[in-house]
Amino acid sequence: MTPAERHGLWFGVAGVAIFALTLPMTRLAVGTPEAPLMSGMFVALGRAAVAGALSVLFLLVDRAPLPRRSEWRALAITSGGVVFGFPVCTSIAMRHVEAVHASVIIGVLPLATALVGALLHRQRPSRAFWACAAVGSVLVAAFAVLRSGSALRAQAADALLLAAILFAAVGYAWGGRLSQRMRAEHVICWALVLALPVSVPLAFWTRPQVPLPTGAWLGFAYVCVFSMWIGFFAWYRGLALGGTVRVSQVQLVQPFLSMMFAVPLLHERLDAMSVGFALAVIATVFVGRRMPVGRASAPPVLAPAVESR
Repeated sequence: MTPAERHGLWFGVAGVAIFALTLPMTRLAVGTPEAPLMSGMFVALGRAAVAGALSVLFLLVDRAPLPRRSEWRALAITSGGVVFGFPVCTSIAMRHVEAVHASVIIGVLPLATALVGALLHRQRPSRAFWACAAVGSVLVAAFAVLRSGSALRAQAADALLLAAILFAAVGYAWGGRLSQRMRAEHVICWALVLALPVSVPLAFWTRPQVPLPTGAWLGFAYVCVFSMWIGFFAWYRGLALGGTVRVSQVQLVQPFLSMMFAVPLLHERLDAMSVGFALAVIATVFVGRRMPVGRASAPPVLAPAVESR
């Protein structure tokens, strides 16, 4: 392993560790059904607004060039996925499910991202890859059904977490595609800046109207600065230095890191079912990301028609 690859691996570890705290910190900010704190909408939109303001300063200091006209559409899709879709779905869901529970479901995200990325780049996943994706989906669905039971709120929260996976996979795939033409940190910054006309007024409108404990504000501050901003810097830098194939494997430990953080921060309990399903999901992702993904065959080139005489 070269020094650059080693540095990239450590950047990747730092990024995954930052992202692993997102679910516990979100739960800390939104509270529980018995003791509600911030609304999920405020946490999601507020973190986008704060990170967007930081992005404006960063882009000005860095003298970043404006994106090309052809790049704005991809930035809008990226913003819709990682700035709005994933944060809104997870922030609303986290009031009704524990962070340990959510970590198991979100654990299938790397495989979903790989699948969306393959489709976006017109690649052809093998049957084995599709089989792993199907097994991972079944495992997550089974865990959600077993754990949610007949509670409608828990079922709705799991549905939101599944939607969050789709939003994040689309946002990561389009953001990764843009990172091939733009600096990676500029991608997330421009996506956040693009969202400011929506995130700022809605965050102000949904702001808390009553005093809240310090812990809730600390959780909110974390997801604003680290989950929505600095974490992407470390993660994308790691991918650039160490290579996507090598560094992306670090993501496999993210569900367990989230669980480990949830125990001391939220006093949640690790049980055999959660650990077992998490191991099964991680194993599925580990195998699936090693399955071959080939290029889709190009359309045949037609010979020019012979003009009739």
